[in-house]
Amino acid sequence: MWGRAERAVKLLGRNIPSVLRMTEGVDLKISRRLCIKPQQELQSKGRSASGVPGYKPTEWERRFLLWAGYFKKPEDIPETVSLDTLRAAQTKLRVKFSYVMIALTIVGCITMVVQGKQAVKRHESLTSINLEKKAQWKAEAEAAAKP
Repeated sequence: MWGRAERAVKLLGRNIPSVLRMTEGVDLKISRRLCIKPQQELQSKGRSASGVPGYKPTEWERRFLLWAGYFKKPEDIPETVSLDTLRAAQTKLRVKFSYVMIALTIVGCITMVVQGKQAVKRHESLTSINLEKKAQWKAEAEAAAKP
């Protein structure tokens, strides 16, 4: 029974591009390591001149920390902040921004539905507006043709 399954896998494997095939004997940790930055490199970037872990935030990053609610006043923000705190603040703001965009989209959709219903009550449609424009253009063309 296993022989048939192995043969089926080999037959199906021929149709898979060589880039996607898993080769035997390849350690997944080795191949995956190429996609991940080494921890030493990240830690060295996050250290200040005194050797204390931290990162000197820019003016915008200070605003992010305030808007995310990590600090109450600009004076409360220390000179160096951990990268984890900064990333958490950015993530929090990203989520808040997406919520605002979702709310604005919903409000816009509701507004369009209300305006559409009002236009139907006034018997307005794109077809009627286009027909009126074409009739007006035709009348203008006839008036211009008659000297």
